[in-house]
Amino acid sequence: MAKLKWLSKQPPMEGGVTWGVPWKKGGLKKGESLTLLDSQGNSLCTQSEPSAYWPDGSVKWTKHAAVFSGQADCCYVLQKGEAAEPDQTVTVNESADVIKADTGPLTCTIHTSGQEIFQSLAIHGKTIAAGGRLTVIKETRSGTEKRMIHEYESSGSFIKQAAVETSGPVKAVIKLEGVHLRSTKEERLPFILRLTFYAGVSEVNIKHTLLIDRQFKTEFLKGIGMEFDLFLQGEPYNRHFRFSGDTGIYKEPAQLFATRAFNEHNALYQRQINGETLTPEEKHQKLFCHGRQNAVWNDVKLVQNSSDHYSLCKRTGKDFAWVNILHGKRSKGLFYAGGENGGMAAELRHFFEKYPSALEISGLGSSDTKMTVWLWPPDAEAMDFRHYSKGTHVVSAYEGFAEMRSDPTGIANTNEINLACFSQTPADAELNQLTDQWQSPPLLVCEPEHYYSSRALGVWSLQNTANPLKKELEEQLNAAFMFYKQEVEQRKWYGFWNYGDVMHTYDPIRHMWRYDLGGYAWQNNELVPTLWLWQAFFRSGREDIFRMAEAMTRHTSETDCFHLGDYAGLGSRHNVVHWGCGCKEARISMAGLYKWYYFLTGDERMGDVLTEVKDADFALVKTDPMREFYSKGEHPTHVRIGPDWAAFCSNWLAEWERTGNPDYLKKITTGISCLKRLPLRLLSGPTFEYDPAASILHHMGDGTAGGYHMIIAFGAPQVWMELAELLDDAEWEEMLSEFGEFYTLTDEEKRQKSGGALHDGHFHWPMFAASMTAYAARKKQDKQLAAKAWNLLLDHRMSHTPLPIQPSQINTWTQLKELPWVTTNTVSQWCLNVMAALELIGDELPARKEKPGKKG
Repeated sequence: MAKLKWLSKQPPMEGGVTWGVPWKKGGLKKGESLTLLDSQGNSLCTQSEPSAYWPDGSVKWTKHAAVFSGQADCCYVLQKGEAAEPDQTVTVNESADVIKADTGPLTCTIHTSGQEIFQSLAIHGKTIAAGGRLTVIKETRSGTEKRMIHEYESSGSFIKQAAVETSGPVKAVIKLEGVHLRSTKEERLPFILRLTFYAGVSEVNIKHTLLIDRQFKTEFLKGIGMEFDLFLQGEPYNRHFRFSGDTGIYKEPAQLFATRAFNEHNALYQRQINGETLTPEEKHQKLFCHGRQNAVWNDVKLVQNSSDHYSLCKRTGKDFAWVNILHGKRSKGLFYAGGENGGMAAELRHFFEKYPSALEISGLGSSDTKMTVWLWPPDAEAMDFRHYSKGTHVVSAYEGFAEMRSDPTGIANTNEINLACFSQTPADAELNQLTDQWQSPPLLVCEPEHYYSSRALGVWSLQNTANPLKKELEEQLNAAFMFYKQEVEQRKWYGFWNYGDVMHTYDPIRHMWRYDLGGYAWQNNELVPTLWLWQAFFRSGREDIFRMAEAMTRHTSETDCFHLGDYAGLGSRHNVVHWGCGCKEARISMAGLYKWYYFLTGDERMGDVLTEVKDADFALVKTDPMREFYSKGEHPTHVRIGPDWAAFCSNWLAEWERTGNPDYLKKITTGISCLKRLPLRLLSGPTFEYDPAASILHHMGDGTAGGYHMIIAFGAPQVWMELAELLDDAEWEEMLSEFGEFYTLTDEEKRQKSGGALHDGHFHWPMFAASMTAYAARKKQDKQLAAKAWNLLLDHRMSHTPLPIQPSQINTWTQLKELPWVTTNTVSQWCLNVMAALELIGDELPARKEKPGKKG
């Protein structure tokens, strides 16, 4: 049984929700049914399926979909039993040319090829919209800087294949794949669309994934949008638009019935603004005569051009000037256009966070009405994928390799568009609730105790304030998160290609992050802050942590990783531009950073990402991570035990638990067996020759290049401890323990135990090893080892994390709160290691009166 609650407040409107639940090993057998009960004990119709399995074949994670009415109910229970029969279902019918999804109120007919996504969108049998063309505006620049010629070309998309992924009864998902640009010579800019429908709901959720398939050195993307045709009826004065501003709804008709002659005695004006249909009557004949002489405003455009500014403007037609309506800070990103027969609302999620963005209506008062959702509006500067510098700056700016590999080919960006059809003009309150629900989609989650007791999420601790030092550590963990949450807003870490990421290293001299030094700029998941955020959510259940983890997961899995091309399966290390670093690494793309979002939400796009990396080790044949140190040997490439092989273990684990495919378990156990045969076991290497076809690690000797801190800084301890709970392999557990203990040995002890192969020069940043040292202390029941582990975290000379984490306010070009010493590397690693140590050796915390970190 699992108790569920809303991540945030109860959703105010009817809508569909998909969520995931973990189960204890052996607790749920494959094929057993589940039912969802509300607080009154009523069974709700729920669509359920397994999403991961334990080694014994029992279900580890389940995915569920249900429709909630919007009536207040704060908690639910998921338990074994038959689900209720649905009152309403979503049905999907396929033919040669179209796929038809019918939710009851909404019928959507989808093309399986061609340029048009939708043949029709109909509400209660009345067609409201069609189209959904993906439009790209391309800019070509030529000439010198002083005489630059800009040429613009607009092109539509083409669907190449369509498939029904999920067919009901509660939820249906249709996947479309194609290209944004197609000509007789080539196809460019692949896309993936997923259309999601729920039974009884007149909405469709669209997940749009843009894939960049070239460098774009002379061409620039000037606009990317989705254009819909609207079939509106009625006179221009009965056509309306609505948009969501900072806090509420702004509304106007296409033709305003405010007139000079009826300025004070206009009985129709308020009704018109409210969206009521006006009909000519004898008593209002003169008013209608005057009103019909007003301008017809056909085009309306909302543009969010920064995270803190949007503008709304309108014009009568393409040959006339735009007229400003208003300015604001952060629009919620919803537009509605409608007539006497109803209309459609469209919303772009993360509208201000992923600026520039825009919503546009054209021909509102005409027979040719269109609505466009601009993921990147032509009003903004074109996307620029060029590198920031003509060369790399390895020595001065910590940029990894001297090779210039700043290439966006293969990166992606995923965005969500929501549509809702109406048979009459919706009230302001309805649109307000709708945009809030779309911007922060409702999600059912478990209590932290359930996540913890399931043992399905690795090794971490529940929050515990049982003694003063534990309480202080919990306060510091919270302070670390709150600093980054506030820093996102303070530093405006927003934008289409940036939202979700944070910066790497702070510069207290400039009171800025080192945004312009390659190795110190965008974090790009280095030292796994994504994993820190997910574990922080599991132990707290907090919505603000979930939303930040969600944004980071979406960004880093798409923009920081490569989904096609030479680097497919790898990610790009930290740089001034996200794809700019010469180091293309498996540690950035590894599944363990992203699978929690998939399991918690059932997000189908994230499922794609997990599948993409299952064989990422083959990418190292083209891009050897140790090419700077070793020439190609007898075997195809090289790997370090960490972060490379550890990342592959993470990928293989995700594929094994999701599919049950034993081949991926064998890849893990093959590597472990290779290490077991060596005298130093997990301490061997750390660099090996590697054959991805056989998954075999070939020993090159010990004390090789690579650095042991690299093994443990990128999620390896979390992946390996999770594996230890699954494999039932005592020797593997001993190997982890041996590694954790070895890190704390003196230089003389290291040399003695390794036969002179290893010494302190190989082992840096001992704080990164604290969780593995804690693992060893727990396994050996060694209090002295536990004390060493806590010293790594509580002595600021070892942790590089001075406590308390307390930003100070400064006055520079503006008022700022800063932590002069902060680096995301150390903060994320400190938090991960503390959360693990509290679980493994929490009872061995030293008794101290002073604040943590004041003394060594």
